[in-house]
Formats: sequence, C-alpha cells, structure tokens
Amino acid sequence: MSQPVTCDVVVVGAGMVGAACALYAAREGFDVAVVDRGPVAGGTTGAGEGNLLVSDKAPGPELDLALLSGRLWADLAEEYARAVEYEAKGGVVVASTPEGLTALETFAAGQRAAGVLAEPVAADRLRDLEPYLAPGLAGAVRYPQDTQVMPALAAAHLLRASGARLLTGHTVTEVLRGKDGSVRGVRTDRGELHAPAVVNAAGTWGGAVASLAGVTLPVLPRRGFVLVTEPLPRRVRHKVYAADYVADVASDSAALQTSPVVEGTAAGPVLIGASRERVGFDRSFSLPVVRELAAGATRLFPFLARVRALRTYLGFRPYLPDHLPAVGPDPRAPGLFHACGHEGAGIGLSTGTGRLIAQALAGRTPDLDLTPFRPDRFLEEAV
Repeated sequence: MSQPVTCDVVVVGAGMVGAACALYAAREGFDVAVVDRGPVAGGTTGAGEGNLLVSDKAPGPELDLALLSGRLWADLAEEYARAVEYEAKGGVVVASTPEGLTALETFAAGQRAAGVLAEPVAADRLRDLEPYLAPGLAGAVRYPQDTQVMPALAAAHLLRASGARLLTGHTVTEVLRGKDGSVRGVRTDRGELHAPAVVNAAGTWGGAVASLAGVTLPVLPRRGFVLVTEPLPRRVRHKVYAADYVADVASDSAALQTSPVVEGTAAGPVLIGASRERVGFDRSFSLPVVRELAAGATRLFPFLARVRALRTYLGFRPYLPDHLPAVGPDPRAPGLFHACGHEGAGIGLSTGTGRLIAQALAGRTPDLDLTPFRPDRFLEEAV
C-alpha cells in the first residue's frame, strides 16, 4: 500500500469471526477493510470442525449468544447452505452409565428452560438414531439445533458476500490512536489503514492485538487435535459425543483432557476429537493424545477400529479465563471493539458476534446485553 487505505471499519482477522463482523458491518452500511497477516481462515478457523452447537452450553450469556447465532446461521443457510456445507444434522450426547445419564438429563432440563430443544433418548432407541453406536450405553439426549459448516468455506463466502476490501499478508504492528486516546486505524508492515473503528477479531492473537492498542486482554491458546478418517459412506448421522465433553469444555485446567467427539462430514471423512490442553503455541505432534482420541472414538463406534486415519491436524482455541468471549466496545480505547476469545465455539458464535459488533458500531441497541462480554471485565492484577 503506497497510500493509506481509508474506510469506516478495520477488522483485524480473516477467520470466521472476522468474516461475520465484516458481513454484518457491511449490512449496516459501513465501508469495511479486513486485514490478516496470513490467508483467509489461516488460524483457528482452518483447524476447526465447524460445529454450531447449543448442546454443550449451560444456560447463561454464552447459550444466549449461541441461540442468536443459530438463528442467523439458519438465515444465511437459505443462501449459502450448499456452498458452506451447512448440515442441520443435530447432535447426540450419550451417557455410558445411569449416573451419567441422570446428570445429563438434569443439564438438559436447564437448557430446555432457556429455549434449547433437548430430547431424551432411551437406551433401546439409540440404534434408531445411530445404528453403529456401541451397545450397552445408558441413554442420550438429542439436540436438533446442533448444526455444522465447513469453516474455511464459510469464512471465505461470508467475506466475499461482505464486499470488504481484503488485505491478507499484512501484519498489524500498531493500533493508531489520536491525542484524545481514540482509535484512528492501524499500521501494518505494508502501510496504514485509517478508520475511526477497529475490530479485534484476531482469535488466539487477540491479546497481542489488544496490547498494540495499549490495553490488556488475557487471551490464551488452548491446543486441540482432530483426527480425520478416510472417506466413508455416511455411518455417523449426527455429531455424537460423550457427556463428559461438556465438563472438559468448562474446565479451567491447563492439563490434557480428552473426551470422544465423532461426526461425519458431507465430503465423507469422519472427524474425531476432542482434546484440550494449555501448552502455549507448541505445535508439536503428540502421539499419546492422538491415540487417546482414537480409543475414545472406537469406544463409541466400534466399526472405526477398522477404518484408516488419513491425517491429523491441530489448532489453538482462544481461551479467556471465564470461558466467555470479549464482544463489544473497549472503554479504555474509544473506537476499539473486541470480537475474540470464543475458545472452541467461535464458528458457531461468529454470526451472533458479528451482528452484535455491527449494532454497537452503528450505535444501536444490541440484540443481547453486552455486559457479560465486556472486554475490560478482567482485573489488571489477574491479567
């Protein structure tokens, strides 16, 4: 860029959340530029499974955001369903013991009160939903609102639909601020972008981008692996996971946690997760973790023991200490908005986040109360 780019909004990050922010900001009439040091979906988005879930969320602000996002995804699916591999296939959460089933049904009852569709499934009806499930499971809960997209395709299509100027391969080195402290744009290693509003949608690097504006946001990476099988006829009809996955998602532990998560895809391969551990940005391959994922998957679906795993990949979920994303304006830097820290739910929560950010940019009342998502909610000493 020989001359500075001037626009209304600069979105930092070309992943799924950044794409949704660009789309909904453009629909509010803003001239948007999206900047990323890498390619579209080159970070957490490209390493995700594309889950749009309500099943793993307890009643509260995150579930409210998930329900809003689900409605917006359904609207987008009317136009882009095939292009982004949108599948409204539902989720099935299984319990292996009677005690686990009791806890799962109690959890589901609270979700139903918050607007989630959660249907009990008796043990003798499990094979009707998933014929290849292991025998002897105690029961399950089915979640019809759980859906899936192919995340990299979804990010690319939403960015294209936004009409935003896309500047990939541009590393943001500074968030520009005026004498009064308000945001004036960003400086990159290839020039400046001038705008009165900057949206930090940088995922696991959201804390680093915040620091460029002189504010703190304690985003940490949480590593996870995914196994990908050879293409198969559709044998896994839903997203299927063990009930202890919900506890792993909510855990504050830095130690390794694994719980079986299995789902088919429109293209044929089966995706197998999920692991979580805080090891910084260590990209080392871990054979013990991958073995644990494979073992958990075959306990749920014994036929997978005879299926080849073609590859594995890893990604880093942007983790905040209270498991809620930072969404909305930052009072410490007027003109700076945050849309990061969604951990493993960023694909599913992206549309609602983008809608809320766009409403805040336009000075309109957001669909949800942004107070629980305030970027400045963390005490400085804790950061």
